[in-house]
Amino acid sequence: MPTLHVSARLALLAMLLVLLPTGPAFASEPVPFAARYRLEVRGGPDATIDHRLAREGHHWLSAMRGTAALARGEERSRFVIAGDDVQPLYYASGYSLLGMGQRYRLTPDALRERPDRLTALFTLSRRAAAGACTDTCRLAYQDHRGDEETLEYRILARERLSLPAGDFETVPVEATHPDKPDRRLVLHFHPELPGLLLAADYYRKGERRSRLTLIALDTGPP
Repeated sequence: MPTLHVSARLALLAMLLVLLPTGPAFASEPVPFAARYRLEVRGGPDATIDHRLAREGHHWLSAMRGTAALARGEERSRFVIAGDDVQPLYYASGYSLLGMGQRYRLTPDALRERPDRLTALFTLSRRAAAGACTDTCRLAYQDHRGDEETLEYRILARERLSLPAGDFETVPVEATHPDKPDRRLVLHFHPELPGLLLAADYYRKGERRSRLTLIALDTGPP
């Protein structure tokens, strides 16, 4: 199997979608959106990532797709919202590199105990906007294969970022893996649009290895 910097991009895309807080969620009315990002990875060319949140009848669809030279990756999740509860219904993902790849699915039964990554991203953004868990919290989620993972996270003080898509107030969330303390991920969420990631930085051994930046945003009916 070939190893390229491009394949590392898709692994990074997966890392951006893994966070889920414990405890009760906080209600915030979802708004459909279509967002485009530039992903810069140290030592390799840039990639483009598109993220869409849309309402489909009684449930919501969150879909993310990443493209780079010789490689593609995509994930889709459907979930329902009932007050403070977000319940995942279905998850699917697929990755390809040089024409070779795999596809994964998680059924409702598999999602009963732990949510998928895209549902987790949406849920975390709601809690971050509410300012929950300023101390370090431990969380569990389900990766694309259905394996349980654990991260530690904390919500930081709000700050403003100037991005290609505009100037935004952001809600930063810092996350680390208990078994890999030299790796750190800082996510910047929109305070009023649940599920919308504005920027993300990945650090390893104190150095920033990659950056995700919002370059275009369209809100409203899908």
